[in-house]
Amino acid sequence: MTDKIWLSSPHMGGGERKYVNEAFRTNWIAPLGPNVDSFEQDIQSFTGACHCAVLSSGTAALHLALILANVLPGDYVICQSMTFSASANPIAYLGAKPVFIDSETDTWNMDPEMLKTAILELAKKHIKPKAIIPVHLYGMPAKLDQIINIGEKYNIPIIEDAAESLGSNYKSKATGTFGKMGILSFNGNKIITTSGGGALVSDNPTLIEKARFLATQARDDAPHYEHSHIGYNYRMSNILAGIGRGQMEVLPDRVKKRRAINQWYRSFLQDIDGVKFQSEPDSDYFSNYWLTAIIIDSLKTGVTREQLRLNLLQDNIESRPLWKPMHLQPVFKHAPYYGEGVSDELFENGLCLPSGSNLTDGDKERIKESVLEAFE
Repeated sequence: MTDKIWLSSPHMGGGERKYVNEAFRTNWIAPLGPNVDSFEQDIQSFTGACHCAVLSSGTAALHLALILANVLPGDYVICQSMTFSASANPIAYLGAKPVFIDSETDTWNMDPEMLKTAILELAKKHIKPKAIIPVHLYGMPAKLDQIINIGEKYNIPIIEDAAESLGSNYKSKATGTFGKMGILSFNGNKIITTSGGGALVSDNPTLIEKARFLATQARDDAPHYEHSHIGYNYRMSNILAGIGRGQMEVLPDRVKKRRAINQWYRSFLQDIDGVKFQSEPDSDYFSNYWLTAIIIDSLKTGVTREQLRLNLLQDNIESRPLWKPMHLQPVFKHAPYYGEGVSDELFENGLCLPSGSNLTDGDKERIKESVLEAFE
């Protein structure tokens, strides 16, 4: 049996050990410490965000962001439908109600027109959403100008889910830094990883200070344990932050390699009629291409997304259908949805291809042979 080729596996850069060893040497084995402080500074420097709190996961970051946006039980929160469930689950944690928005065909992200329709329709019912959560799918920036303008027009804060888009930018500004708050993820399959982890970024120092407070069990300033708020155990450990510091050193190279892998796929699939890539609409968009994603028109290719996936799997190569939209998920079947079925079609016909920055030449040759075999 040949070794498994994963969709996106961790890729260490070599510098992580020195920061982790330093944590052991100084006995900073805690959810605080020098690596945590430095990792936050590294993220701020790279993204241009003014303030950052590194946390246990991107989901934790989004949960805290919604709390800081004063989302309460019964409130409504607008969320992109085409995303991983972690974008929507924190809405449910708070007893709030998600409202799902379909994708547009250019970036596959939140459709600004459907967003506007949802806000106006909810207003007729005297409902004003507490937040809007656009997602930068697979690293592709959403239509941020339009979404931000809509949020400002109706006075609804934007919380960017940039979990998949570290290293991406729109008009030379990093994703995650456009809204009131942005969230990042360092899960094991992301472009850089701390094995598990995330971050909340904002230009508002008060929000980040409050996030840190809530993430460390909301302990009041007292010699004993005094609590005036419900808190959470959401802070990142000093050890994992050390891994993050090493990963930040190679992040530009990781972005370069992911983009090169995307171009490699395009080079050998360009002549297959019926294969379409998720692509940057114009020069304003710069995607890290965390995952290379394609749409397959089976009427033109004679091959379905599922047939390609199974052919790769038979060769011990992992690929994955695009995210199943949240409005199609059983757990959210009663949630409002505004759209025209774009995300439904993306899910039905879309596939994410192996995109790890640590793919070898041998891995790439196996992938190419298996993909072309399926289409032949």
